[in-house]
Amino acid sequence: MQELTTVKTVHEEGSWLFTVRNQYGEQEEFILVPCDDSAEQRSTSSRPVADDGVAAWVNRCTHEAQRFDTGRGVAIRDGQLICPRHGSMFNACSGDCDNGDAAGTTLPSIDITVSGDGTVYLTDDELTFVHEGGVDEDDGPDSTSHISF
Repeated sequence: MQELTTVKTVHEEGSWLFTVRNQYGEQEEFILVPCDDSAEQRSTSSRPVADDGVAAWVNRCTHEAQRFDTGRGVAIRDGQLICPRHGSMFNACSGDCDNGDAAGTTLPSIDITVSGDGTVYLTDDELTFVHEGGVDEDDGPDSTSHISF
């Protein structure tokens, strides 16, 4: 188990972006989002929903891999994550999308556990927590232009 953050922090900040490394050494971004699930969501969801106040999803839309959080937090309205590119909305607790270009898809999740004191832990054996925030993109040139005059 690797400690990530707290449920309280996720709810106060609205989301929590972090980077993991998979078994192949590749880094990938995930987000923790508030999940205030209800009995109705449990009965209508096609998969289990989080029951500890947070859910963990990959930080990209299933339609065109658009990032939900680019470093400023995830846009969430009425318990739905909103894709900033096409507006598809994903249920924060189940990851299911029933509208827009991503309709019929579900966000990939990872295993997390919430302890009795509200601490969120990464419990996915195939992933290693790297750091809070997104994948470091500082490895390229300082300028996006390689043209000289």
